Amino acid sequence: MHSEGKYADDLCTQFPGSKFGWSDRMRKDPENVTDKEVYPIMNGNFVFKHAVTRFPETMMEALNKAGKTIEDLDMFIPHQANLRIAQFVQQKFGLPDEKIFNNIQKYGNTTAASIPIALSEAIEQGKIKRGDLVLLSAFGSGFTWGSVLFEY
Repeated sequence: MHSEGKYADDLCTQFPGSKFGWSDRMRKDPENVTDKEVYPIMNGNFVFKHAVTRFPETMMEALNKAGKTIEDLDMFIPHQANLRIAQFVQQKFGLPDEKIFNNIQKYGNTTAASIPIALSEAIEQGKIKRGDLVLLSAFGSGFTWGSVLFEY
């Protein structure tokens, strides 16, 4: 797991949930609460450029630590935030369609639930079987990223 705090404001929710009393303020005085204050914000181009750099780095880090290569993978499941990022990574590593699972077209960006949902669906659809080598990789809020490699 990695993070780069100096870029956190480029991908964050400035005042999430009820920590700063926003839920009460929104009910009492909604016209004075701006979207930027309570909803996620993202500097899209900046985040994309970093994501397409960090994804390959963290993927290779996980594979190298396990003594594996990209060719050893049976399935790669990226964070389902942006199809273009997943396609970029797929192309960079030359992964065939049957070795990458995407469901963003079905659900959109489900944030922290994206990988668990995709993993569950890939297993249910028989795209991941016992003994398969699976790589999960994410890049997200607060400018954090990481990968998990496991044998299912």
